[in-house]
Amino acid sequence: MSLLRNNYRALFLLVPIAVSACLLGCKHAPPTVAPMQAMPVQVATITLSPVPNSDVYISTVKSRRSATMQPQVDGNLTRILVKSGDTVKAGQLLMQIDPLKQVATVQSQQGTEFQKKAVYQYNQTEAERQRKLYEAGVVSKQAYDQAVQAFENSKGDLDSSAALTATQKQQLGYYQIRAPFAGVVGDIPVHIGDYVSSTTLLTTVDENADLEAYIYLPTERAVDVRTGLAVEILDTAGNSIVKTTVNFVSPQVDNGLQSILAKAPIPHTTERLRNQQVVKARITWSTTPVPVVPVLAVTRVGGQAFVFVAAPDANGYVAHQVAVSLGETVGNSYPVLTGLKPGDRVILSGLQFLQEGAPVKPLG
Repeated sequence: MSLLRNNYRALFLLVPIAVSACLLGCKHAPPTVAPMQAMPVQVATITLSPVPNSDVYISTVKSRRSATMQPQVDGNLTRILVKSGDTVKAGQLLMQIDPLKQVATVQSQQGTEFQKKAVYQYNQTEAERQRKLYEAGVVSKQAYDQAVQAFENSKGDLDSSAALTATQKQQLGYYQIRAPFAGVVGDIPVHIGDYVSSTTLLTTVDENADLEAYIYLPTERAVDVRTGLAVEILDTAGNSIVKTTVNFVSPQVDNGLQSILAKAPIPHTTERLRNQQVVKARITWSTTPVPVVPVLAVTRVGGQAFVFVAAPDANGYVAHQVAVSLGETVGNSYPVLTGLKPGDRVILSGLQFLQEGAPVKPLG
């Protein structure tokens, strides 16, 4: 028994030694983590660019020549020779009002004029005959003077009748409604057979060659608005239609709108605009150099704009996310209000794979 206990004691002493030896023999060096490789990225250096300080206002396009066609005589419409949207020439006949009564008046007046003319011609001959008789001593001076007086009276009577005939003929012309200038016919609310008077609206004629943009500005801009300011006419989508400048500023404030009227001419080559069309007008007040960032570099999270900047560190460059405040787009860039400065290198590519502190290799 004593020998057996000694053998167990020796065994218990050997087990820890064996385990220790095994542990010492199986121990390895810790694994080495390979450094993350820098991702190649396109970058752009922030520079100062001229950015306009501008505002957009609602504007109305108006023609410099726009006529409202109303008759100067009463009567029934017998002919309508145009339709809405037609392009007409100056003097072209648009409508006809029944002229029969006026034609009869003109003919009657012409008959009266012919009578007056006959009396005038007789008195003219008689005055000449009496002159010769008086010079021959056949008739008295009184008889000759009476013949001259009759001639002068008939001459004045004829002149008056001729003037009245001309007036009646001119009045006859009012029964024809003609275009005052070349332009486009507007709406025609009347129909053939309608009785019209001087208060009846027949149609309108608008000349699209000479258009102006009427821009009403808030009174707060009174000290800024002046002739020569750049104006850009925009469509409903914000696309530029034409560029022009302010050429008129009203010296008064509109009482109803409490605004200041500014006008800008629209070049003749612009065919997309029409009289009374409502458009947007962007007025540029000034141009200031500010930092700009390409649109491609901007990401948004929860409404906040961010860019990644290639920031130098000990081993090269790393991606650093920066919150920025931006203005309205100008072309393919944003004006930077806060967050960046000239010389910063913003990252343009691989934005979806970047995270704060990731090593990058700028390519641009």
